[in-house]
Amino acid sequence: MNGGARLIRGELLYCLADPGDEGSKESYVHHEDGGLLIQMGRIVASGSWVEVVALAPAGTPQEDYSGRLIVPGFIDTHIHYPQTDIIASPGHGLLDWLERYTFPAERRFADPAVAEEVARFFCDELLRNGTTTAQVFGTVHPGSVDALFKEARSRQMALVAGKVMMDRHCPDFLSDTAQSAYDDSRRLIEGWHGLGRLRYAITPRFAVTSSEAQLEAAGALAREFPGVGIHSHLAENLAEVAWVRQLFPWSRSYLDVYDHYGLLRPQAIYAHCIHLDEADRARMVATGSSAAFCPTSNLFLGSGLFDLGEALTSGVRVGVATDVGGGTSFSMLRTLGAAYQVAHLKGYVLPALRAFYLATLAGAEALGLTDELGTLEVGKAADFVVLDPAATPLMARRVAWAESLDERLFLLLTLGDDRAVAATYVLGERAWRREP
Repeated sequence: MNGGARLIRGELLYCLADPGDEGSKESYVHHEDGGLLIQMGRIVASGSWVEVVALAPAGTPQEDYSGRLIVPGFIDTHIHYPQTDIIASPGHGLLDWLERYTFPAERRFADPAVAEEVARFFCDELLRNGTTTAQVFGTVHPGSVDALFKEARSRQMALVAGKVMMDRHCPDFLSDTAQSAYDDSRRLIEGWHGLGRLRYAITPRFAVTSSEAQLEAAGALAREFPGVGIHSHLAENLAEVAWVRQLFPWSRSYLDVYDHYGLLRPQAIYAHCIHLDEADRARMVATGSSAAFCPTSNLFLGSGLFDLGEALTSGVRVGVATDVGGGTSFSMLRTLGAAYQVAHLKGYVLPALRAFYLATLAGAEALGLTDELGTLEVGKAADFVVLDPAATPLMARRVAWAESLDERLFLLLTLGDDRAVAATYVLGERAWRREP
């Protein structure tokens, strides 16, 4: 009897720490012919195929992905599921785009049937792109979070989400109040946080759309529930930064607004963080807060270029994010490709191995989930993605000339997209497979 065990064979790669620019051997694990032994959704053996297969019970079923790369499931640290249907909508910058597309789309989520249908498609699309964990914005409607959590739970996904808090500078049909936002968020935390693999994040949309009373309510929730996440936007657009300065003249900076209300801490993730100064970065490091780097969104909306090199040198924890629908793809591979280009424009050449770290273990670190996710070590949840470096004719032609692991990784982040995802596994079960 194999006791429900399963063997997976393929080329294994995962990071144990930030590999930095040099990719030190101690920072990652690589087995060209590797294996995973999975039981009850957990990795019980991980290493070379010869070693792992010897540990498997007789008759254990095997799935062979030889010639393909097995990495931890991608972790998207910032994405909006209600914006799925407005991806690829043109706009003249962030604030214009919100008014023209985002707010009308989010109005539809007052209808539970709409929320449920979009949540189903959204979760399927994540898995199709190899993303097994994401931190997700809902809408102001509590039911939008209920619908998403129900779908994620049915797939056993590790998902973090929250109801938007927004009581000013927004359409009446999307406005809550400081009290209703507190009450709704509290109910959602008590009902969903820690249920299975689900976690909640307190989610003020951004400083300009929350009154000081509502930010105080968000801070109260953070004090009452120290284990939940905090998720918002920060310094995405210069017009937005100037608006924050007008609304909060007492603050030193945009980041200082969140700091004032007790919203900086480990598991607090702020999307964009483009227009920060040295003092802001130092404060993020001191509080353990993280930045979600959203390269395709920042390029698409013309918001600016995130200084990845400066952030990493300063010690700021950084995850990578698609930021759909301002972002232009659910694919973390395409997002990493854009990250490389944005970083290069700011004078930093992002190594391919470090890019994969940012999309896996770094995301788990930002979310406080390293006990469960981010590597393929024994004891971790068996969430992983199988990547095909020869998924297209051009990729197959290029990989034939690749002389190193770094070149093959760079090929995936430069030419790869959803077509390179051969299969996605959640708790050791195949959740998605590309048909031959």
